[in-house]
Amino acid sequence: MLTTEHDLTFKPVVNAKPKALSTGQIEQYNREGYVSGFTAFDHADADANRAYFDELLEQAGPDGAYGINCFQARLAGLWDICTNPTILDHVEDIVGATIICWAAHFFAKLPGDPKTVPWHQDASFWHFSPARTVTVWLAIDDTDEENSAMRFIPRTHDKGPMQWEQAAEGSVLDRELVGADSLGDPVSNTLKAGQFSMHADMLAHGSLPNRSNRRRCGLTIRYCPPDVAVTDAQWGKGIEAILCRGQDTTDTWRHHQRPAGDRLVLADGPRNIGGN
Repeated sequence: MLTTEHDLTFKPVVNAKPKALSTGQIEQYNREGYVSGFTAFDHADADANRAYFDELLEQAGPDGAYGINCFQARLAGLWDICTNPTILDHVEDIVGATIICWAAHFFAKLPGDPKTVPWHQDASFWHFSPARTVTVWLAIDDTDEENSAMRFIPRTHDKGPMQWEQAAEGSVLDRELVGADSLGDPVSNTLKAGQFSMHADMLAHGSLPNRSNRRRCGLTIRYCPPDVAVTDAQWGKGIEAILCRGQDTTDTWRHHQRPAGDRLVLADGPRNIGGN
């Protein structure tokens, strides 16, 4: 379904019987725009995820640090991560029983990476309405302030779209929020490999250069309910969605089955979907 509306308002989650989150965590998500510190993969599986990304990075070459984008329906290993039951249990408490994954993007800040991800709101880049995507940020590496953990500005998710300006040279994105310093104190999303956070699609976030000698890789996985519609047909036609749970009775999404292999072929995917 194509719509011309573009509703970027935040709709608080109402869930009297959550499956994985506590009522306090749902209240935090509604109030702050994020929740964090959940574990999806134990130490051994986190090591396997890291080895898997290392293989993809080797296949991708120089473009791999930021370029492995929207392959969730083309890579079997990535499909399996996106459909991890523990992650889906947490996401279900936010978006409901029917869960669609429409994007997954590895963001790897290599040691000494000088690039900044400026403050931004993801949904302002996207052509969806209403704004109901929840982003899971899964730590592939341990992430902390030293190696440029993603940072949130709490309570910015329910303020609607904010003013943009051209981003400074050396930024991953081409635009950034105006006056972000006045929006509140940022919080670093410190995670161990295998842990994940969830944040609302209008929450202001970004990251600093990685001046450490450690890589910082995370996988962003974008999930939404089926009533989210595309507002730009050209942008939306490149999306390769996964129906992770439930029944989708809309005609918005073209769902894909689990792929057979893990051969990475870089190609154009859905356009600028934000950064971390």
